[in-house]
Amino acid sequence: MSNLDKRETAGKQDSGRRGLTLVYTGEGKGKTTAALGLALRAAGRGMKVLILQFIKSPERTYGEKIALERLGVEICQLGIGFTWTKTPEEHREALARAWKISKERVMSGDYDLVILDEINNALAIKSFPIDDVLPMAEVLNLIQNRPPHLHLVLTGRNAHEKVMEAADLVSRVEAVKHYYHEGIPAVRGIEF
Repeated sequence: MSNLDKRETAGKQDSGRRGLTLVYTGEGKGKTTAALGLALRAAGRGMKVLILQFIKSPERTYGEKIALERLGVEICQLGIGFTWTKTPEEHREALARAWKISKERVMSGDYDLVILDEINNALAIKSFPIDDVLPMAEVLNLIQNRPPHLHLVLTGRNAHEKVMEAADLVSRVEAVKHYYHEGIPAVRGIEF
């Protein structure tokens, strides 16, 4: 067996392993970036990776999508952008659709690593009701009843206490300094 073949089957050899739930939260920049690093590492080990983005819209181009698709990693933008860019009902419809897709894909058993990017942001929306389209009880149920081998990553600021309690790892990204406060807007290749 060649070294390449060994690397490609490395993820499959761990079929008896217990999947982990990881949460990246906090006010600092780098939560999605940390999750994307995991996706890169897992793909390098021959694991099947899926990234579902709850807020980002397919109407925009993101550097991570371009790069990861070149590597054969599936990434889908299921959102419609920031909550102030569309009506609450449009966001509710997008969240309902994203949640339905997420449940189906996670429970399919087809993946080794699934990242639910910015789901914590979605769960923390207060400007309009979301619990009927993205119920916390269902999120916790998904964490607890996902396929046993699956690693599940939830990113975004304001992670709910119950989500953090259900996780195996919680990392809080702290904001110490950010160029945004100096008037520098989102930077191509850094934020998108």
